[in-house]
Amino acid sequence: MKILVMGAGKMGSFFLDLLSFDHETAVYEKDPKRMRFTYNCQRLTSLDEVKAFAPELVINAVTVKFTIPAFKEVLPYLPADCIISDISSVKTHLKEFYQESGHRYVSTHPMFGPTFANLQQLSEENAIIINEGDYMGRIFFKDLYNRLGLNIYEYSFEEHDKTVAYSLSIPFVSTFVFAAVMKHQDAPGTTFKRHLKIAKGVLNEDDYLLQEILFNPYTSSQVEQIREQLKELLDIIDHKDANGMKQYLTKIRDNVRQDIERLK
Repeated sequence: MKILVMGAGKMGSFFLDLLSFDHETAVYEKDPKRMRFTYNCQRLTSLDEVKAFAPELVINAVTVKFTIPAFKEVLPYLPADCIISDISSVKTHLKEFYQESGHRYVSTHPMFGPTFANLQQLSEENAIIINEGDYMGRIFFKDLYNRLGLNIYEYSFEEHDKTVAYSLSIPFVSTFVFAAVMKHQDAPGTTFKRHLKIAKGVLNEDDYLLQEILFNPYTSSQVEQIREQLKELLDIIDHKDANGMKQYLTKIRDNVRQDIERLK
């Protein structure tokens, strides 16, 4: 298959490396410097080159801020039967765009990134395939993600956004709060250093991506739960309520245990 990857960033390069030995691949990137470490693929910098390549599948891997604008730019240069796809972690407005695009489409979300995931060992990582869109496109990504050993879940666009609001906004907000109150430690403990490493990784993400994840319409209710739990914990601390603390620790240990058991 002739596959065009849009964007030579971290995930774009990952998909190029993954696909280039089994398919005829090309990358479209306006900044030639970003293509220095791509190989075994055609490097395209103009829309005329995209048209000449005539891809059968497009994987849009640009930053979330430009996902739809990038699609709009390239659509006039694609064959009518080309399947368009995205790997965006934020699906806002994508369903409506796809339905009006005139192209077959598939939308997926690898629930991992180069910041924390070991891209050579992904058996503990997850991927979401939106169950709306082109059947053959979904099969292509399902086979691809199965080969990587990913755990695959099929959701609607709405179910995806709800999942992201829970799985990304809660750890992101918790990290933001940690980073907001932290101060330099000459002799930090192991737990502090691990939290600091996570904070550095999260804050290296694109600002617009972080914003859009938190502006997800389902995020507010998740963040409200954090506020309620902090209020409960602060009350226990203020009153030095040993029994209350024991009950609270039992509750959160049960939460963690149940989640671990579900993941087995």
